[in-house]
Amino acid sequence: QVQLVESGGGSVQAGGSLRLSCATSGLFFSVYSMTWVRQAPGKQRELVAAIGTSGVTNYADSVKGRFTISRDNAKKTAFLQMNSLKPEDTAVYYCATGWSMGKNDYWGQGTQVTVSS
Repeated sequence: QVQLVESGGGSVQAGGSLRLSCATSGLFFSVYSMTWVRQAPGKQRELVAAIGTSGVTNYADSVKGRFTISRDNAKKTAFLQMNSLKPEDTAVYYCATGWSMGKNDYWGQGTQVTVSS
């Protein structure tokens, strides 16, 4: 059974940092691209960052220079380091397999990130 479990969310003030983790099990992690997606209240899900099997990365313009996606294949875990957080980053953050939206075989349950001004 495939599982993706996010952790590391919470509440932080603007300018603060959080590090999200996505621990996986039941899949051959190293052959999957991994993606972080977020959904703010009343908005559609949007891709935040993606990392390929070779380590190539892609970021939404809104988080470039502030967020860093990474992976540890030995631990079967993906990470999202979020710095200089803004209130508009408030959302539920999900990890998923795949490089882009719409091509995600597996999803985690999400973790809430709340940034106060």
